[in-house]
Amino acid sequence: MTAPLDGRVALVAGATRGAGRGIAVELGAAGATVYVTGRSTRARRSEYDRPETIEDTADLVTAAGGRGVAVPTDHLDAARVRDLVDRIAREAGRLDILVNDIWGGEALFEWETPIWEHDLDKGLRLLRLAVETHAITSHHALPLLLRHPGGLVVEVTDGTDDYNRDHYRNSFFYDLAKSSVLRMAFSLGHELGPRGATALALTPGWMRSEIMLDQFGVREENWRDALAQEPHFAVSESPRYVGRAVAALAADPDVARFNGRSLSSGGLAREYGFTDLDGSRPDAWRYLVEVQEAGGPADATGYR
Repeated sequence: MTAPLDGRVALVAGATRGAGRGIAVELGAAGATVYVTGRSTRARRSEYDRPETIEDTADLVTAAGGRGVAVPTDHLDAARVRDLVDRIAREAGRLDILVNDIWGGEALFEWETPIWEHDLDKGLRLLRLAVETHAITSHHALPLLLRHPGGLVVEVTDGTDDYNRDHYRNSFFYDLAKSSVLRMAFSLGHELGPRGATALALTPGWMRSEIMLDQFGVREENWRDALAQEPHFAVSESPRYVGRAVAALAADPDVARFNGRSLSSGGLAREYGFTDLDGSRPDAWRYLVEVQEAGGPADATGYR
């Protein structure tokens, strides 16, 4: 059988680890050619100083059934991003899916710290990495995406529009960054919709990224051991879950119905019927409001 995304070309910007890697792999599993970008390569690490590389991500995409192409790219460098898009146009002749997952801010925001006490240089750097990179990438990539009808742009953020509207998200800079990405998807929807493409915002739930697993001292294979430290982690999800959400959206001929909207991995699992790697369907944002913030005991029954 033909894979649902066979012949489609994707760019996952910020695919070194976490959600970006999970999305890239699942697009590959659906048959797409996936260009993956980031600053951490086998030859040089970014300031994260972590072992994950874009070459590893590309290999995982290919192993899943697609074709992974690693292109080292700093998305704050407009010339490098232009060169990246020129390369995709030259090699593939099209771009069907753009995933803006560039972030790089874990070490920069200071938890629950007001703006006047937060390190200003770190805060401004965070905004550049989380917002300016997305704008630069969209500016250069969207003309290629619009060459063929039906293109999809996914802006990856943290939190749905409904949730973030009523909740302070950790710090002024973090809150502004994640809310800005939501608004970017809304604005892109207005600009792309009349031109035959779709833009939307997508958030994973409590995601078991490589960094999160390290914080708990566990691996994906034994992640439930972390429940002794944080029982609410029971509702967490693998990065492949949000990846399956993107693959389902990209294969949906009626995806335009979501144009400009804010979506979540858990909500889309109900819509499309996909599951996480363990066969469950975590719905972290509903759990967060109905159980954790309501003061209920940590029990993910009915939420995964």
